Amino acid sequence: MHRIGIDLGGTKIEGVALDARGAELARRRIATEADGGPAHIVARIAGLYAGLVYALDDAPHTVGVGTPGAISRRTGLLKNSNTVCLNGQPLPRLLEDALRHQVRVENDANCFALAEAALGAGRGHGCVFGVILGTGCGGGIVIDGRLRTGPQAIAGEWGHMVIDPAGPPCYCGARGCVETFISGGGLAQRFRAATGRGLDAAAIAAGADAGDLACVAAMDEFHARFGQALANLMAVLDPDIVVLGGGLSNVDALYDRGRAEVARRLFSDELTTPIVRNHLGDSAGVIGAALIGC
Repeated sequence: MHRIGIDLGGTKIEGVALDARGAELARRRIATEADGGPAHIVARIAGLYAGLVYALDDAPHTVGVGTPGAISRRTGLLKNSNTVCLNGQPLPRLLEDALRHQVRVENDANCFALAEAALGAGRGHGCVFGVILGTGCGGGIVIDGRLRTGPQAIAGEWGHMVIDPAGPPCYCGARGCVETFISGGGLAQRFRAATGRGLDAAAIAAGADAGDLACVAAMDEFHARFGQALANLMAVLDPDIVVLGGGLSNVDALYDRGRAEVARRLFSDELTTPIVRNHLGDSAGVIGAALIGC
């Protein structure tokens, strides 16, 4: 059976078509145009899907879609997405009506974790915690090759653990969530509030490397918050490996300085869990979506 995977992000939608052996036959990427609203986003996905079906020569296939947030077990509606216009929408039904095909919708960080566990940096490890450090901050758990989603479909959502109740407000309604400190968006917002300067996360990290004192201070806090958040997670899950993805996974200091900050806060006399960069890069989410399709 062929597979189609679609990764729905806040700014881009990526799709991939795989043959029965998992070889890539086609890949497409388009802008999400989220300002157009739910119907427009679904129409964008349908157009992308049609191109992938054409690449498969209309062969039988499964379809999986990764998205921020999760489908509520109670209502069947999307919840917790930072593409907020999609919250409260019956996304699986809308997609199935538009694509005229059965669709499985799964959290994008879960798709990332599954792909890295099956084919990437987590391969061969029993318990894999996959981390997304991008515009937002997500996570997914794979145990013995199986995705763990939980009864509320929120397993791995470490981005909304509160680590500072007096911290900045989060779109989820809480204050001081992990996401407000160590996502790309959170880092940029914290930096702007402290300095008045509008740099993105990559520029802040580069500035710190160049000795810009304001950027150094911002990255000091970033690594400390990363250490606290991941130490908290490890105290509950104690995974065999942590795989980092998203744009901020390219910050080299995470793998030494960030790891040291985790070790300082860990409820243990040693940190033996590998904290590693992903192997599949930007492809992980869309490949994971293909793997979960139905």
